[in-house]
Amino acid sequence: MRSARILLAAEEYKSANNRAYYAIFYAVNAVHVLHGSAFKRHKDVIGNFNKNYVKTEIFPREIGRKIGEAEEIRHASDYDDFYIASRKESERQVAVADEFIQLIEKYCKEQMDLTNKTRL
Repeated sequence: MRSARILLAAEEYKSANNRAYYAIFYAVNAVHVLHGSAFKRHKDVIGNFNKNYVKTEIFPREIGRKIGEAEEIRHASDYDDFYIASRKESERQVAVADEFIQLIEKYCKEQMDLTNKTRL
């Protein structure tokens, strides 16, 4: 997230979009690791998160849509030669990533607290 904010401030919008998306991606990986899962393919990381955590409403369904949008914008930012990223769009991507990370941090903390309580 720090990189995304720095790049946004530097008006490097495509790169800010990339870093905001990957902050989301790595947070999703943290949830999987917390429950003993790991996936090799990028699409499996997101797909399994949507299947096991969004569709079951552990996380709001809206967040699944936002992850998809962030992925599309990251893909366009990285690979579309004619894509022009705007400040407004990058600000939104950074805000979505911030929101998502807060949800993930809260979830992980709750899960770790539950694990610690069951050990006692």
